[in-house]
Amino acid sequence: MANHKSALKRIRQSEARRLRNRYYSKTMRNAVRNIRKMTDAKEVAEALPRVTAMLDKLAGKNVISKNKAANLKSKLAMHANKLAAPQA
Repeated sequence: MANHKSALKRIRQSEARRLRNRYYSKTMRNAVRNIRKMTDAKEVAEALPRVTAMLDKLAGKNVISKNKAANLKSKLAMHANKLAAPQA
């Protein structure tokens, strides 16, 4: 167990941040999953900017890495473009 006040505070901070990061990560995963399920191009075009902003924000706060955010945004954009393209 920690013996210093600063160590005890660090433990409290770490736990609070861990729970906050878990919440944000789960919210992000659900948002990405929901967009991937969508089949209507209009719905995807409406939801994509919100999820993209969420990914950028989480990458800026180091909840997820910048590369992971970029990869997810790229794949979601490809999904949106596939739905928006006229079916041949």
